[in-house]
Amino acid sequence: MIRATSRRSWSGFVLVAVLLALTACSYTADRRVAEGALEEATAPPFYVLPSPVPAGKPGDVVRTEKLQSAPPNTNAWRVLYHTTDVTGADIVVSGVVVGPDSPAPADGRVVVGWGHPTTGAAPKCAPSNGIDPFDLMEGLSDLLAAGYVVAAADYPGMGVDGPNSYLIGTSEGNSVLDAVRAARNITETGVTTDSDVLLWGHSQGGQAVLFAGQAADSYAPDLRVRGVAVAAPAADLGTLLDDHNADASGVTLGSYAYAAYQSVYSATVPGLSLDQILTPEGAAATPGMAELCLIGQGDELHAEADKLVGRYVAHDPATTDPWAQLLADNTPGAVPLGVPLFVAQGGADTLVLPAATKQFVSTLCAAGEHVTLQQFPQSTHGTIAIDAMASVMSFLSGALAGTPPASTC
Repeated sequence: MIRATSRRSWSGFVLVAVLLALTACSYTADRRVAEGALEEATAPPFYVLPSPVPAGKPGDVVRTEKLQSAPPNTNAWRVLYHTTDVTGADIVVSGVVVGPDSPAPADGRVVVGWGHPTTGAAPKCAPSNGIDPFDLMEGLSDLLAAGYVVAAADYPGMGVDGPNSYLIGTSEGNSVLDAVRAARNITETGVTTDSDVLLWGHSQGGQAVLFAGQAADSYAPDLRVRGVAVAAPAADLGTLLDDHNADASGVTLGSYAYAAYQSVYSATVPGLSLDQILTPEGAAATPGMAELCLIGQGDELHAEADKLVGRYVAHDPATTDPWAQLLADNTPGAVPLGVPLFVAQGGADTLVLPAATKQFVSTLCAAGEHVTLQQFPQSTHGTIAIDAMASVMSFLSGALAGTPPASTC
């Protein structure tokens, strides 16, 4: 996986070096890295919103920038577009849209709304703002080979400056749906108003696309969602955080989530405070940790988390109100999904534990949802999305054809 080790300003010397590298590259992969490095170096102004921000409906495009580092035989754009956050506010978020450069079929291309796994929560951590903005789109080559267009939201608060929305399901889900609408508003993609929509996400992105799927009928009735696929989804948030209260992963995920909830909900939840659930040391460290990216600043982030292991949580947020209610509100499943769902889970996953995913699936089955659970005994949290890709592709094509795999409920 090729990523920048940090996000920082580049000197003119480095820019010249990158331009020279572009002319010297003789292989596609090298050329993509060099082009991506140049795009990363010049990306920050792209994320600065115009003043005033032009009015627009959810999915309306504010700005696009064609990416020269797109995979072979594709077109790709970095895009800013309107969406709606959990408070109902109109905001602008960023993302990437990529699709085949061949002529689209007469009935338009199917678009896949992709929900990415955790990269951080701060603006600089956005997947679209990197040397290779495609490297976290797990299964991208398979999706493109099948003729799909992929719309990948960064989520609110990433890329474009704004409130941290980490694990805030409505904000993330809306941004996924509106990335699909944005792809439809870029003429060259070949996505039409009649195009079918599929949703696919991993980990945090699993939560995002589950919220997108359950909100689609009410929030985006113009989109025809046909199926949802997730890998190791961050589904039951209380269980996820409980499972890792005493390790560095729990401190890291907690710092992102608790900072986001404090930022977003403090205006509407009287008395909401980090001190209600965290130790004084944990509450003091959380805002700074939430500014660090998991990719690129991982060593620094984990060093901070290691200091707090066993000394971060004072009271279980899953049982301490109002935090318990906020976690419940951001756990998918309260609203019917109503379309086929595929869930992939790794047996060797030590972050999203298999038991938690099985319990989530059982809850959906009891509600009458069509769920296909496939377990991959050797897969870890990091490998499950790739290991499951053949099954995901089969599920997506079946969902489009109206013949999804049998429910395992």
